[in-house]
Amino acid sequence: MNSDHFRRPVVILTGLGHPTAVSSVMEAYTFLADWPPIKRDAAHSFAMKACLAALQDEIDAETARGLFASWAERQDILAPDLSSFISSWRAGSPDL
Repeated sequence: MNSDHFRRPVVILTGLGHPTAVSSVMEAYTFLADWPPIKRDAAHSFAMKACLAALQDEIDAETARGLFASWAERQDILAPDLSSFISSWRAGSPDL
């Protein structure tokens, strides 16, 4: 059985913009299952099916991760990737 953990978590914004790390296929599937039915669309269905397929070892976890991240971006809940911003800021700022 393959691991359902992602190599790198998908960070989404929940609640009042609170960042939440989704680290596995099961976490992504649970989040999608809890999404309000009125807000679901074809992309949601596709991401749910991908997570289910990954849980059944039909596809790998990273494929499901990519589809979950794409869905989150479409919903405008994907947290911005701050790692490149932080790296460039540290490179250009004087030591404190």
